[in-house]
Amino acid sequence: MSFTQFTNLDFNTIRAQIKDYLRSNSNFSDFDFEGSNFSILIDTLAYNSYITAYNTNMAVNESFIDSATLRENVVSLARNIGYVPRSKKSAVATINFTVDVSDSPATTVKLNAGLVALGAVQNGNYSFSIPDDITVTANSNGIATFNDISIYEGNYLTKTFEVDSSQANQRFTLPNANIDTSSIRVDINGVTYNAYTNIFNIDSSSRLFLVQEIEDERYQILFGDGILGRKPQNGEIITVSYIVTNGRDGNDAANFNFAGKLTYRSGVSDVDIVQGISLISTTQSSENGDDIESIDNIKYLAPRVYASQYRAVTSNDYVGLLPFLYPNIDSVSAYGGEELDPPEFGKVYITIKPKNGEILSSVAKDTIKNDLKRYTVAGIKQELIDLKYLYVEFNSTVSYDSGFVPDKLNLQSRILSAIQTYAKSADINSFGGRLKYSKLLSQIDRVDNGITSNITTLVMRRNMVPEYNKLATYEICYGNKFHADLEGFNVRSSSFKLDGVDGDIYLTDFPNSDQTTGVVKFFKIVDGAITYVNNDAGSVNYTKGEINLFPVIITSTNLSNRVEIEVTPESNDIVAKENLYIVLDTTGNSELNLIEDVLVSGSNVSGTNYTPPSSFISNKKYTR
Repeated sequence: MSFTQFTNLDFNTIRAQIKDYLRSNSNFSDFDFEGSNFSILIDTLAYNSYITAYNTNMAVNESFIDSATLRENVVSLARNIGYVPRSKKSAVATINFTVDVSDSPATTVKLNAGLVALGAVQNGNYSFSIPDDITVTANSNGIATFNDISIYEGNYLTKTFEVDSSQANQRFTLPNANIDTSSIRVDINGVTYNAYTNIFNIDSSSRLFLVQEIEDERYQILFGDGILGRKPQNGEIITVSYIVTNGRDGNDAANFNFAGKLTYRSGVSDVDIVQGISLISTTQSSENGDDIESIDNIKYLAPRVYASQYRAVTSNDYVGLLPFLYPNIDSVSAYGGEELDPPEFGKVYITIKPKNGEILSSVAKDTIKNDLKRYTVAGIKQELIDLKYLYVEFNSTVSYDSGFVPDKLNLQSRILSAIQTYAKSADINSFGGRLKYSKLLSQIDRVDNGITSNITTLVMRRNMVPEYNKLATYEICYGNKFHADLEGFNVRSSSFKLDGVDGDIYLTDFPNSDQTTGVVKFFKIVDGAITYVNNDAGSVNYTKGEINLFPVIITSTNLSNRVEIEVTPESNDIVAKENLYIVLDTTGNSELNLIEDVLVSGSNVSGTNYTPPSSFISNKKYTR
């Protein structure tokens, strides 16, 4: 009998197939009797086959980057296509301080590589170091000023190796995990070696080194073979210095105390400086610290960086390269100016959501632009534009069977937790993400069998940041079609004050007859009645999802530095377009209410006292 199924890996299926085979052979008997010794042998054979099949399957899976699960295998496969996974990254702060050496013969002051300062964050103090010496010349008054010094969170360590040519494949493995590989410095017998950047213009005398990740998130230092790069010679001493960092935990340190080593040169020796050191002032708090690149991220980025061939031509190239160049990226969007209306040729627009904070700092933007110069095409200008958040708020009324739900507050907490989980899902948290209404409803319904239904409505919100006391125009884009009721008040806002107008002002809309466009009006509420103060304050395009305000002087806002403007989406499936990023607001103005389902619980079987919740936003809602 021939086997027809070779892909079944479970024990019971293999066991049944063995029995089927034995049935075709009259020389065997008792194999169907579970109490026989023959049955035990069949179980043993099936178990052995199961383990072998499982191990074979896992071994094959580990041979491909999209199915591999072990980090060292994923890293090795990525290396085969030229991708170097990102190490842990030190948080970087910028500081200033001065040193008074007027009472000494010093003309220059050296800040030695290693520990510089201790920085305080919420969960404790962290060491901040520098990987290289920094030397500053004292002025005529004997003051040495260290301006805009970048310090890196982590402990500065050194490791030495002696080259032993008797070992055919001598390895130079750094013993520490959590190394920021950008901080690695290498010298051999006091001569500095540089990191490999490319293989061009390399000969047998090039003093270069390569960093390679190995098991347990540690790193190896590799050198040339005498053809591509100089080969270390027997007995030479290799000195490697590096910073071991805490990654993301080192972010947000703002206050620093000096703990470094300052020296000046006197003859042939260095003299320590222990006095005249000012307090440290912080130019930029520590930021951009990050953990080692995850397995999932390597799987995602490695093929895309390889496809880009380390150049930025198409928008997809930018999406692939930027997370590789700048590790603090949570998500990135890039699109050509030709996609705009009207088009702007020769430009590419880039929007980045950082892992820390809401928008990129000006320093981070400058760093990214400089790093991109090596990969971009001449004649194409990169525009980094700030991220625009599209907030989605919900009002959910959940009906439950009181016979199955003994604790209403516990159920409410669990529902909110489920919504928060969905808010952090991949569906939403990316450029081009989409809030899927059906998924949101199912997340709520699946929390407990006692939930009988839920009625959930959504609104979209943008925060308009005004330029106070300046005549300015405003454009508020939602990227999604608005619902347009001819009675108006589809747009609702928080209050603000206008130059020359008393009282709190709100804005709303009134559609034109085609319900595709409309006008914006300003109004205030006097004695409970609406009084319009400007009947032509702007325009609304319901189809494009845009609000434009004509020149206006806003003097203040009721909320902190913002006017909240909400609209009702035409579709509850909300999409993030271009530079918009969806945030499902689980706090703030969102509401979650639980009501007893009197029909299901039996307290009102006839339904005479049952009032279903509304599926629409009340037309009486005029403001936020």
